[in-house]
Amino acid sequence: MAAMMVAARQGRELQRYSASTGGRIVVGCIPYRVRDDNGEVEVLVICSRKKGASAGVLFPKGGWELDESMDEAARREALEEAGVRGETGPSLGRWCYQSRRYEATYEGYMFPLRVTDELERWPEMSGRGRTWVTVQDAMDRCPHLWMREALQRFADRVADAAL
Repeated sequence: MAAMMVAARQGRELQRYSASTGGRIVVGCIPYRVRDDNGEVEVLVICSRKKGASAGVLFPKGGWELDESMDEAARREALEEAGVRGETGPSLGRWCYQSRRYEATYEGYMFPLRVTDELERWPEMSGRGRTWVTVQDAMDRCPHLWMREALQRFADRVADAAL
């Protein structure tokens, strides 16, 4: 069955903004799979659209919009930026971080996303690479403290088998 490619959302008319920081509220996910051959957990990372893999690895994230729940936003970002579909688990938490591009503090939420479908084509595929890596490799290569903290919470859940 051929999957129809959906266009990535554009614009900021539906964006949510934080009452506490004034910045955008963003939602993201840590896409993961458990390998059949050895039971190892791998995470799917993407590279920055502008800087490529040399800038480190990231997880899909983007603005939480008025017409969706947080987990819907996390799944949408995973589809748009990494070309995967899956099921979200309970939130990994909330972080506030300084935008690198704007004079704003964003409020970010992250969810684990167990990947059920990996698409060959996705909306942002021309601008982003994606790679399956170990949790430790992602930890070593992720430049953002708040994303590494979310990844550590994810790894702790995996260790506690609470996925």
